[in-house]
Amino acid sequence: MLPLALSGAATAQDAGKRPAHPDQDWMGSTIVAHEGTLRAAAGGLAPRASSRRGVSGVDVSSHNRKVGWSGLRRSGVRFAYVKATEGTNYTNPYFAQQYRGSYNSGMIHGAYHFALPDHSSGGSQAEYFADHGGDWSRDGRTLPGALDMEYNPYGATCYGKSHKGMVNWIHDFVQTYREETGRYPVIYTSTNWWKRCTGNSGKFGRTNPLWIPRYGSSVGKLPRGWGYHSIWQHTSSGHPVGDRNRFNGSYGRLKVLANGR
Repeated sequence: MLPLALSGAATAQDAGKRPAHPDQDWMGSTIVAHEGTLRAAAGGLAPRASSRRGVSGVDVSSHNRKVGWSGLRRSGVRFAYVKATEGTNYTNPYFAQQYRGSYNSGMIHGAYHFALPDHSSGGSQAEYFADHGGDWSRDGRTLPGALDMEYNPYGATCYGKSHKGMVNWIHDFVQTYREETGRYPVIYTSTNWWKRCTGNSGKFGRTNPLWIPRYGSSVGKLPRGWGYHSIWQHTSSGHPVGDRNRFNGSYGRLKVLANGR
């Protein structure tokens, strides 16, 4: 199933809180700004991994505009995540081209949501995401949606929330998304941000696959609760698409994640 990004009205909770520059808020945009290229993990377990192993993937947003999917497919890219939404007041205007284009090129694909926890509840953002491109279908080529948890591009690092408040917000998103789609979302986050803003919570490691950004020679140390990562964003300076990823497993295992088994 290929959902489209719909225009949709903002919820009452965050009416008037349209993000100021959502086209600049791509996955990992604040990681580089806050952590540089080698510091995107600290504390916890420290598994090794090579950026040459696993299945090659990319993530894109409106920042990338029109993407040459056929060329990426020929270069070995086999999966893609596309930014669908941010808060409850923004949908990626390039979503349809990017999402359909990745699918039509033969890739496995999924959508992601850039979280703004100080704008509205986790549940309302999960519903908005699921309704505007982030839904899941058991077609063998659609990955569960991903929740992008990173530094606030508009203000306080942790969006003004305590550790408990942030964990509760994420839990609300996770549970609502599962109710909407039948799947637990992938959680994208750096270990540094997770420690700082959730107190290094171990609440989600058993249910939510981990997508870790670290722009160095290994994934580094993982947040508490996760014994391994599912996806590694290993560079933000690839060509022609900057954000490059590796799925931690075979293509067959990637299809298992897509199928929800």
